[in-house]
Amino acid sequence: MVGQRFVQLLEGHPWFEVTALAASENSAGKTYAEAMAGRWKLSSDIPAYAAGMTVEKCTPDLDCTLAFSALDAAVAGDIEDAFAHTGYAVSSNSRNHRMDADVPLVIPEVNADHLRLIDVQKKRRSGFIVTNPNCSTIHMVLALKPLHDAFGIRQITVTTMQALSGAGYPGVASLDILDNVIPYIGGEEEKIETETLKLLGWLSDQTIQPAQIQVSASCNRVNVNDGHLESVSVKLAKKTSADELKQAFSTFNPLKSLKLPSSPTMPIIVRDEPDRPQPKLDRNIEKGMASTIGRIRPCNVLDWKFTVLGHNTIRGAAGAAILNAELLAAKGYLK
Repeated sequence: MVGQRFVQLLEGHPWFEVTALAASENSAGKTYAEAMAGRWKLSSDIPAYAAGMTVEKCTPDLDCTLAFSALDAAVAGDIEDAFAHTGYAVSSNSRNHRMDADVPLVIPEVNADHLRLIDVQKKRRSGFIVTNPNCSTIHMVLALKPLHDAFGIRQITVTTMQALSGAGYPGVASLDILDNVIPYIGGEEEKIETETLKLLGWLSDQTIQPAQIQVSASCNRVNVNDGHLESVSVKLAKKTSADELKQAFSTFNPLKSLKLPSSPTMPIIVRDEPDRPQPKLDRNIEKGMASTIGRIRPCNVLDWKFTVLGHNTIRGAAGAAILNAELLAAKGYLK
């Protein structure tokens, strides 16, 4: 599903041209349209540029300098290593290298300075790997960053209601999810709890010092196609008001001057209606690249609670890796 989003989002990209598509040996040698027969699940057709391209094997001899990875975690680690060691820049959505000490785990609006780890990483590779976080982590941390900067965050609790597309294809069996909520997604809670600390940490002496924040996550799979909804509560270091929270959210736009092609006009959208955001109504805001926040209110246990919604396969996956690559280009790492 994420691979399909990459192909869709890269159509007509003003900075990047797709020169190769690679997959497993089962698909290699077929055209992309043949490999996707009966498996293309997006509402738009397969882009014309990709349909006739011959799928190649995932070996580091492709005609490109930048490789986007949507590989399954079972195989991603070694393949991404091989590409990076051969000199490619790898922008990965896979989880394998996210927590490596010298691999930047990046949300461009949150921790662009962590790209300096590339200089450390290139001491052992001729190329490099940059990763984006888990789909739920991205939208939560994008929402938390302006609060952490303005008020400091001490504790976070989050309960996620995650869409079916996050499970890939064929994903969750219909008889398991119809008329049901599944209160477990393997490894998801651990990803949110660890990745958040790396993302909100700081670069010191060529390593990331994790943020000193307590994070507790509970993850659920729900019967929604796209769009992860998250109920977040935070304890802040400084007292503040609801208006000041909204101001912090609404004025947060650190990428504005870079004019990256995939960057949303506003990365955080605040809704005042009591029943928003909702996946069906709000997941495609800013072409799926923004986080929508609503229901900002006091919390009787911590300080404040609110609801975050984001598109999980666009900003939460393929779009995140593309935006990371655009940031790499803007900062001169792809020369």
